Amino acid sequence: MSSVLERPSRTTAGTGPVPPRRRTRILALPEARWALAALVLFLAALPLYLLDAPAWLWGPLFAATYVTGGWEPGWEGLKALKDKTLDVDLLMVVAALGAAAIGQVLDGALLIVIFATSGALEAVATARTADSVRGLLDLAPETATRLADDGTETTVPAGELAVGDVVLVRPGERIGADGRVLDGLSEVDQATITGEPMPVAKQAGDEVFAGTLNGTGALRVKVERDPSESVIARIVAMVEEAAETKAPTQLFIEKVEQRYSLGMVAATLLIFAVPLFLGAELQPTLLRAMTFMIVASPCAVVLATMPPLLSAMANAGRHGVLVKSAVVMERLGQIDAVALDKTGTLTEGTPRLTDLRPLAASDGEGPALDENTLLRYAAAAEHPSEHPLARAVVAAARARGLDLPPAEDFGSTPGTGVTATVEGRAVAVGSPARLLHGLHGPAHPAAVLAAELEEEGRTAVVVTLDGRPAGVLAIADRLRPDAALTTRALGELTGRAPVLVTGDNPRAAARLAAEAGITDVRAGLLPQDKVAAVRELQQAGARVLVVGDGVNDAPALAAAHTGIAMGRAGSDLALETADAVVVRDELAAIPAVVALSRRARAFVVQNLVIAGTFITALVLWDLIGTLPLPLGVAGHEGSTVLVGLNGLRLLADGAWRRAHPGSDR
Repeated sequence: MSSVLERPSRTTAGTGPVPPRRRTRILALPEARWALAALVLFLAALPLYLLDAPAWLWGPLFAATYVTGGWEPGWEGLKALKDKTLDVDLLMVVAALGAAAIGQVLDGALLIVIFATSGALEAVATARTADSVRGLLDLAPETATRLADDGTETTVPAGELAVGDVVLVRPGERIGADGRVLDGLSEVDQATITGEPMPVAKQAGDEVFAGTLNGTGALRVKVERDPSESVIARIVAMVEEAAETKAPTQLFIEKVEQRYSLGMVAATLLIFAVPLFLGAELQPTLLRAMTFMIVASPCAVVLATMPPLLSAMANAGRHGVLVKSAVVMERLGQIDAVALDKTGTLTEGTPRLTDLRPLAASDGEGPALDENTLLRYAAAAEHPSEHPLARAVVAAARARGLDLPPAEDFGSTPGTGVTATVEGRAVAVGSPARLLHGLHGPAHPAAVLAAELEEEGRTAVVVTLDGRPAGVLAIADRLRPDAALTTRALGELTGRAPVLVTGDNPRAAARLAAEAGITDVRAGLLPQDKVAAVRELQQAGARVLVVGDGVNDAPALAAAHTGIAMGRAGSDLALETADAVVVRDELAAIPAVVALSRRARAFVVQNLVIAGTFITALVLWDLIGTLPLPLGVAGHEGSTVLVGLNGLRLLADGAWRRAHPGSDR
């Protein structure tokens, strides 16, 4: 739930800008370098091989391809053997070497390149996530201004603050530690922690969090938590813990890889050893065993799995959903519960004017203002302000084409509002509690109207002219147009209605949930509370999909079976932690990609049946009769092409249209 404020430059308390965090370069990873080398060598050898160049030209290049791309998975596979585990990567290296031994050098090299590239992509994804977790610590300032008992100010590293210290937080600085306000008045943007779309007024006695952004007032804060125990630090810990404890993700076929691999190796050795023991000749026996290894190779089965998932990924990508891996595409189809964030996910994340209520004039107060006049005065007074509420009022006036007169004597008081002189009249726009307190009782029409609007989950703003209430404005975050359609579609896919998990206040959450058709609302949640909500659903046996966009959503995204981030306003950490990203912020794309994943899983089953049938037939032919090697290779490759073409059907736009909840199918 990203902030509605523009992202400020990252600064420390009194030390100037923080250098941008570094991201791990792809070629800094050894897996990426070896994979690139294998690919370059393979591409260099390929045209020479296809053009029937002398073997001494392409042979060394293919040999180097085998070494650069295969040594690392081969070495890892050998280490796995020490733990009595047969790694599928080692099996692929052996299959590639076996193919080369019987003359299928190109097939073996291609297999090596594919596996090396896959390992490199996994390493890159892991490094990017680690970068984002480390970068989250940049939200908290490196230094803080500590106050001594005699009022002396000392700049100290934020990590050295202790419980009981008092710190001074100046306007525009980030708060250095979790604590409680001793004195001062300001508004704090704490969207990174709670997801609330608008800054929250803070005064003596209110709790504040490290990493949140102070507004225009100064605050004295007493530290109540050690920096290592702050909310922002716990977010980092929760993301790292969830990433480490999350069950290993596996494609469907990988669940049986150990048994299949062991069986294939054992069978190959038997086919080679038994005839030799019975007196058969070496050459034909070796040829039969290698033919068996080729036709029984799991390559066809792996390709039976990958093309539907990769095609679904490509189709989703064309329609604005970035799915980070084939594993994620498979997992999306398994979800049976959904937890949705509010601000920036179900809503647009930007406050907008929703109600404009001029007040009827009292005796002697002159005629009531019409809506446009009320808005014109309010927007003119708010125009110099950078507050999100002010921007919402000004945007509404401009949308109506109103001409805003200049504001004179502008003033802004944190937690209260703004004052200005507009066309000779004193205009004040701000909090009902502050502007009406002491001047008008709770029974005043302005107070009653403001209370009604706030009860509906909106933020009420009073406008006074020359000290008299002239009207009330209501501002709220607006529901995305496709929110109701999305929640309904997700409910149909999973068999249960989505859950709303948000850090926003219960009234605002309940109002938005009612509009979106959600009945299970969990509001006022901190990041750890969102994780607890996800764990609760998981303990009930659900595979949970979490959809969010902010730093405070990252732990829940990491803990969930699958996480999807909204891309346009999503925080870096949410985008890296999530398994998929909705790049165009089209909420209805989420049920579409889930439905597409389920179709891909159905295609995987079809392909496994096709590949299994071919493998069984070719293996029986090789064992019972004499399968010519060229025919075995042709059958093996033919089955691979067939399942590949079947999976490519999911590339068609029609597949996405049938999955999209807004289509007629």
